[in-house]
Amino acid sequence: MSPSPDLATLKIDDFAPHRDTVFDMQASSGVVPLKLVKVAPAGASGRAGGAFALLFVAPQGPWLPQATYPVTHPALGTMEIFLVPVGPTQGGNGYHATFT
Repeated sequence: MSPSPDLATLKIDDFAPHRDTVFDMQASSGVVPLKLVKVAPAGASGRAGGAFALLFVAPQGPWLPQATYPVTHPALGTMEIFLVPVGPTQGGNGYHATFT
C-alpha cells in the first residue's frame, strides 16, 4: 500500500485510473466498501489542475452522516476525505467528495 498522500496535491488524474475500484471507508460501525463510480472536473479553483468531484457508492444499508472519514485504496494509500451522502444511486448509497 502507498503512503498517505497529501490531499492538497492530489489531482483528478490521480483518481481517474481508479474508477470502478473499491476504496475502504473506516466508519465507527466498521469498514464500508466504496466503489468509485464517477470522477469529474468541478470548475476552476486555486488548486493546481482545478477542482474535481468524486462519487462513491456503498452497499445499501444505514446512511452514514456527512463527516471526514479515513478512506484507503491499495494504490493511493489512506486519505481523510470529507464525504457527503447524496441519496440512493446505482443500487446503493451515494457519497460525494469535492476537492477545491
